[in-house]
Amino acid sequence: MEVTVISIGDELLVGQVINTLAADMARILDTRGWEIQRVLTVGDTEEAITKAVKDALATTKVVITTGGLGPTRDDITKKVLCDIFGGKLVEDPATLENVKDIVSRRGFRLNGLTAAQALVPSSCRVIQNRVGTAPIMWFERDGHTLVAMPGVPFETTEMLKREVFPKLLEHYPSDISTARATLIVTGYTESGLAEYIAKWEDSLPAHLHLAYLPRPGLVRLRIDGHHPDSSFIDREVRQYADSLQSLLGNAVVAKDDLTPAEILLNICRGKGLSLTTAESCTGGNIAHELTMVAGCSDVFNGGVVAYSNNVKKNLLGVKAESLEQHGAVSIPVVEQMAQGACHATKADVAVATSGIAGPGGATPGKPVGTVCIAVATPRGVISSTEHFPGNRSRVIDAATIKALTMAITALNSEGDC
Repeated sequence: MEVTVISIGDELLVGQVINTLAADMARILDTRGWEIQRVLTVGDTEEAITKAVKDALATTKVVITTGGLGPTRDDITKKVLCDIFGGKLVEDPATLENVKDIVSRRGFRLNGLTAAQALVPSSCRVIQNRVGTAPIMWFERDGHTLVAMPGVPFETTEMLKREVFPKLLEHYPSDISTARATLIVTGYTESGLAEYIAKWEDSLPAHLHLAYLPRPGLVRLRIDGHHPDSSFIDREVRQYADSLQSLLGNAVVAKDDLTPAEILLNICRGKGLSLTTAESCTGGNIAHELTMVAGCSDVFNGGVVAYSNNVKKNLLGVKAESLEQHGAVSIPVVEQMAQGACHATKADVAVATSGIAGPGGATPGKPVGTVCIAVATPRGVISSTEHFPGNRSRVIDAATIKALTMAITALNSEGDC
C-alpha cells in the first residue's frame, strides 16, 4: 500500500525544526510492506494545506497529515479538513475527557485553548491520543482515507504503532505477504560491496529485492520479499540471506537490523564483558549511542568525556610526555585513554577517540577529519588513525560508527575472552 505524508508547519520550511517524523513513520509502515510514496511539506496556510490534501487524495489511497493540530491560532489543519470533508467543528465529550486526563497527569491546569483541542470536525472519526492532547482524526471519502495526526514526533510514532496503523491494516487488508532480512556489513564501500556480490545479486528471483543502505563505516543490506504464500517467501528470504552471509563471511557483523551500539552491547553481553568509553572529539556521542539502547546498563559501566589534556592526564592517566611528544591526536594518547578508562570504570572493554572534528584545529600532518581510535579488550589494545571527510557533525558521526565497529570486529576476532 502506498501512502502520502503531508508534514504541516512553517517551522519545517525555515529549518527551525528538522522533519525526522516522516522517516520514523516510514520505518513503522515499512514493517508490513507499506511504502511512503512521497512526503509533502507545507506551511501553515489554508491554501497550501488544501492543495496538498486534495493532490494527495487524488494519487494515493491513504494520506497521513502531521502537525497543525495544536491550540494556537496558527494551527488551522482542523478547519481546513472540515472545509474539505464537510461538517462543522463540534466538541467531542470523549476527547475533552482525554484532554483533561492528559493535562492532569502532567500536573498542569486546563486552560481554554487546551480545552478547545476537543473541537473536532463532525465528519471525522476520532481516535483518542493517549499520549497527547491533540486528537487523531480519521476521514474517509470515495475509498480513500486521511488520518490527521499531531506534529509532536513521540505522539505520532507511538499512536501510529499502537492504534492507527493496526486500524489501517484492518481497513486495507492485503493478500501479499512480506518477508525481510537485514545484514550489517563492514569493511566495504557501497560500490565495492555491490561489485563483490554482483553475481549473487543477479541470481535473485523476481519476488526478492536487495537494497543498499550505507552509513559511514558500514552498509546495511536488506533483502525484501513479496509473495502470496507467506511460508514460501519467509523460506526464500531466509535462504538467500544465509547464502549472502556465507559469501561475505566475517564482514557480516550482524544478521538483524541493529545499530552498531546494539551489536556491540550484544557481543559484550554474550561474552560477559563490561564496556566503557573515553571520548575527546566525539564528545560523548559514543556513550549516547550506547545509552539509547534500552537495558544497556548491564553492560555499559559509564564513560569519560576527556576534552582537555588535563582531564586526559588526571582522570585517564595519559602520560604528559606522550601529549608533549605526540600531541593529543595520536595513537599513543588514544591507546592510553582506552586503558585508563578501563582502569577508572573497572570495565573490560573500552572505546576511545581523539581527533580534529573541525572546522578549525588542523595542524601540519593532521588535517580536519583526522581521528585516532583505540579499543582496549582483555587481549590487548588495537588502534587506528582515520581521516573522515565532511563537516563537524559528519566527522563525529563517522568516528562514532568506526569506533563501535572496530570494537565489534576486535571482539568477534578474539573468540571467547
